Amino acid sequence: MSLFNAYMSLSGAGDADVLRDEKLSRRTSYRIGGPASLLILVHSYAVLGKVVDVLASENVEWVILGKGSNILAADTGFEGAVIILDDEFARVSIDVEEGIICAGAGALLSRVVSDAAKAELSGLEFCVGIPGTVGGAVSMDAGTRREWIGQRVRDLVVYRPGEGLHRYEAQEIDWGYRCTSIPTSEIILEATLKLEHGEKAAISAHMEERLARRRCTQPMGKPTCGSVFRNPPDGSAGSLIEAAGCKGLSSGRAQVSLDHANFIVNNGGASASDVISLIHLIHDSVLANHGVDLKCEVKLLGFGD
Repeated sequence: MSLFNAYMSLSGAGDADVLRDEKLSRRTSYRIGGPASLLILVHSYAVLGKVVDVLASENVEWVILGKGSNILAADTGFEGAVIILDDEFARVSIDVEEGIICAGAGALLSRVVSDAAKAELSGLEFCVGIPGTVGGAVSMDAGTRREWIGQRVRDLVVYRPGEGLHRYEAQEIDWGYRCTSIPTSEIILEATLKLEHGEKAAISAHMEERLARRRCTQPMGKPTCGSVFRNPPDGSAGSLIEAAGCKGLSSGRAQVSLDHANFIVNNGGASASDVISLIHLIHDSVLANHGVDLKCEVKLLGFGD
């Protein structure tokens, strides 16, 4: 692996900014994480293929990062390249008559939800308050127990390294609870969403109701990465964690939220090790008390296999 060769090859690439040793704490909602060897902001479709090809030729591991809202980065950082899709990948277009929104993977999900409401298109209200980008939301089929973004996807455009662009129809993808069948080797570039026409007042009221519920039940004002564990099929991870006596427990500067037990908050200066310690403690406590093997839905970066 030659990170230096990759850096030198890409430093002069148009439509890409290459940074060395960028702290991942600046790029994740947890505000935790050491440096990434390379951080590459890709601004156009044209240069993305070159970036991926150079990294492959130099045997440099790479990952796509949106807004880092579901990521726990290691204290030691990531010995590889973090790719962020920017500019051209953040475009959003709306065909109001057809009820269609075409959004780049780098577009903020909050922007797409807001744009849909302004255009009086209904169907994304359940996404209000969910952080991150469209690409991240699609890759994990973000949503609630009853509604998820995969239900709104008409088709997707992805980039297959070594092959090029590929379009998926929604029915070609298996949409699961916080997962999809899209291979991790493929890069989501664009999603076309099919919505329904609605009344602006009703859409806004529905969104405000959802936001109010989130404000009452989830920690606000402190860095988190969202829900830590997936809900089991017939239960609530938060309820199980609270019943196991874990609510409010701390490790270093990380704490199981007093507002919602399925959130771990950074009280300022928390390390990834602090968070990992709590994740293990919660998992083992719930397993011992309830016999439920909770599955972590936080994506780990830089921890090795």
